[in-house]
Amino acid sequence: MSERKAIEEFSGIYLDLSKQPGKVKFAEAGLAWKPTGGAGGEGSFARDGQQFFQCQWSRGARGHEVKILLRDSGLIQLDGFEAEEFDRVQKIFRLFYGLNLEHKDHALKGWNWGKGEFGKAELAFNVQNRPAFEIPYSEVSNTNLAGKNEVAVEFALPAGGNDTGTNGHLGGARSKGRKSGAGKDQLVEMRFYIPGTATKKENDEDGEDKSADGSDGEEQHNAANLFYETLMEKAEIGEVAGDTFATFLEVLHLTPRGRFGIDMYEGSFRLRGKTYDYKIPYDNIKKFMLLPKPDDLHTLITIGLDPPLRQGQTRYPFLVMQFKREEEVTIELNMTKELLEGKYKGKLNARYEQPQHTVVAQVFRGLSGKKIVTPSKDFVSHHQQSGVKCSIKANEGHLYCLDKSFMFVPKPATYIPFDNVSVIVMSRVGGAVSASRTFDITITMKNGSGETLFSNINREEQKPLEDFFQAKGLRTKNEMLDDSSALIAAALKDADMASSDEEVVAARADRGSADEDEESVDEDFKTDSESDVAEEYDSAHESSGSGSDAEMADGDAGGDSDPAETVERPKKKAKTSK
Repeated sequence: MSERKAIEEFSGIYLDLSKQPGKVKFAEAGLAWKPTGGAGGEGSFARDGQQFFQCQWSRGARGHEVKILLRDSGLIQLDGFEAEEFDRVQKIFRLFYGLNLEHKDHALKGWNWGKGEFGKAELAFNVQNRPAFEIPYSEVSNTNLAGKNEVAVEFALPAGGNDTGTNGHLGGARSKGRKSGAGKDQLVEMRFYIPGTATKKENDEDGEDKSADGSDGEEQHNAANLFYETLMEKAEIGEVAGDTFATFLEVLHLTPRGRFGIDMYEGSFRLRGKTYDYKIPYDNIKKFMLLPKPDDLHTLITIGLDPPLRQGQTRYPFLVMQFKREEEVTIELNMTKELLEGKYKGKLNARYEQPQHTVVAQVFRGLSGKKIVTPSKDFVSHHQQSGVKCSIKANEGHLYCLDKSFMFVPKPATYIPFDNVSVIVMSRVGGAVSASRTFDITITMKNGSGETLFSNINREEQKPLEDFFQAKGLRTKNEMLDDSSALIAAALKDADMASSDEEVVAARADRGSADEDEESVDEDFKTDSESDVAEEYDSAHESSGSGSDAEMADGDAGGDSDPAETVERPKKKAKTSK
């Protein structure tokens, strides 16, 4: 290509699995991609050729793909080339960028057992030294140790078609290629089973291999733990994601259950547990509530998340933290003076010395910009509290009346906006008199969205709740008034049954010794001689007796029956024909 063009152009090329194809242009300075029909350069992408580190050619989703690995640990994927264009593309990369275009074949056996290799920009799963699939680090949002030998990898969930996930800054193409936002259905989690141990090599300052004890340069680790730690480092999850502004240790969480450390960063916060670690962007926080527990000892912080937190197949749309009200902490934010007086002026303080729940709430509000919601001042329970004790099915908790919604915590955490409420029905369970001590509330949603039953509410809370419903203009229906007549009827019925039982007992008492006559032996019946029937009866009795009766018979020296036995067991009267 001595007389090559200054620019080489290809049409129908998809950038990072983008929804729309476009044109890609290669020049000595780099490459540029523009979507078909893009006006004013919207959605265009360009990259300097000096950043190109390695390039590969392989089969792709829409033909053949060129994958370009960048020096800043990013990568670019261009899909849609024809097989006949390989020679042309190979010459472009050799002459323009001095790179050899490697031809890579993927493993097509469908095996689920292979070897995981960490590259510069992606994790490759190889089967017989051929890649079965690759996972860019920029698409990994979180990873957890799901078991002793199992590692779960979670992928970024896009909020919209233009969103690329939490780690979009790692790969330059991620912000333009819309990789993770390419389709409606998307892989959100993958699990790897990694048995045995593996060797970890540590490098010293001179780049030489060095072990922890300084002997042979190699150290044995649990293979799953080593895989997990390496992926955390490569995907920049955890401390390496930025400077930690504040840290709170061993915070008790009611949902999900356990104790987690909380690390606060500029754009996200991290929950560190014994088994699970979570990295949650502040943009995922939709609600932030500070709820005083009715025991006068604890305060709950409830955080609503969208998308929800995932733990295997379980989703947690709310985090529920519990703090002791009297427990105070002293903390200084790890933040420069310029940052405090600039971006966070009036939002954060350099030093806090207050109850822990207050400090956590204020730091969250300052970093995330979310409003803190507290219980409504229009509601005070019978015991002068903000929450009412009740149950959802078999789960006990507290129902809080907020200014614009109801909130039940801790499990299952249930949020009900007033705008979605159709009617609130107050009723009792069954028709027993004891039901008057408690009552139930059934909240029916609009548009047939279902209903939620809050049961076992103390009868004393009826009046405060009714006043609150009326103040908020919520439609209510009191079925307890309709049940009053049923309760009275049930009480009268019970009284009638009790009186009838007394009459029966009295009638039995008047019978005198009639009952005794039924149970006593007829002593007036006597026989002069034993009939054949009587002999058969005695023989039957003797043969079917218990073991103790047989022993007693053997112990009798004369072998004759006891006369008293004849009296206690009267013989049958022989039948006589007339």
